[in-house]
Amino acid sequence: MKRLLPGIRQFSLTRNAALFLVTAVLFTASCVLTLQYRHRTGHPPASPGAELRARSGTAAFERIGNPARTVARDRHGAVIATFTDGARTAVLTGPSRTFAEPRTTDAKVVSTSWVRLLPQPWAPGAERSDWFKAWLKTRLGSRDPDILATAFAYTAGAARYGPSSTSDSDRARQGKRRMGSDFYDYLGAPWTFPDGVTRRPEKDRRRSVDCSGYVRLVYGYRSGLSLNSRDSPAGGGLQRTADAIAHGPLGVPVIPLADRSPDVIQGLQPGDLVFFRTRELPGGRIGHIGIYLGLDTADHPRFISSRKEADGPTMGDKGGASRLDGDGYYAQGLRGARRL
Repeated sequence: MKRLLPGIRQFSLTRNAALFLVTAVLFTASCVLTLQYRHRTGHPPASPGAELRARSGTAAFERIGNPARTVARDRHGAVIATFTDGARTAVLTGPSRTFAEPRTTDAKVVSTSWVRLLPQPWAPGAERSDWFKAWLKTRLGSRDPDILATAFAYTAGAARYGPSSTSDSDRARQGKRRMGSDFYDYLGAPWTFPDGVTRRPEKDRRRSVDCSGYVRLVYGYRSGLSLNSRDSPAGGGLQRTADAIAHGPLGVPVIPLADRSPDVIQGLQPGDLVFFRTRELPGGRIGHIGIYLGLDTADHPRFISSRKEADGPTMGDKGGASRLDGDGYYAQGLRGARRL
């Protein structure tokens, strides 16, 4: 029977001890560096595949950052949905559609993005909840009208921007304050808000809607997002004016508000609200709001909004190109973006 020589046994123990010591030192150093990094950044950055992946049916979920969100992928790795923390807006991949407005622009937006509202704001881990599983099952692949389709239902003369210039002149002569047209003016029916306030339409504003009223019509009346009766943030609904919505608490900032147009436009997804400074409102207030559509066929980021020059909702270029890039009026007036 063979025995290990004493010298060999001692060498083996010494080598094992050394390996253990080196491993322990490296592990400790790694932990210290990680803690220092987290202390400097506040939280570790998220990156594709860096977080826990959870499976629900045929979808695999992963966490990514800037802004913090959850991405769902199919079994081939293609993105089929995006959910942003703190936002109800979800973008699902579906059948391709083409959005166009030949009377005002040659541009077209060809998109597979379908923008829908979640029942509640997204939070990490929501993919494991029963409410989400039921919601996703009915929405993936659905051709029911989404935010973008609803927005285009009011183009081509289906809605005007405001009352006739004659009625505006009459109001000015009477010394009355000129107000924009909200969604209830378009409907021609009174509306009672959650705070108990009832707003009544003006007869000459029927089928008219200004820029923020248009967003409230699409996201609120048609899609179910709660609406406030005024600009106060109390109540948790979408406020009345573009400036209040831009500075309000609802949703998640994608492009933080600034005093100048951003040098780089990134992070936007279809359905995001975009905010502009205009000549009509001095003092840096936000005077115009639109809904981002995505890149057009010339690779320009394009939006849709209700404006006076086009007399209603448009993705066209009458009164200024509906682009976020370049040297145009709206591109230079862009001040921020928010995801509801």
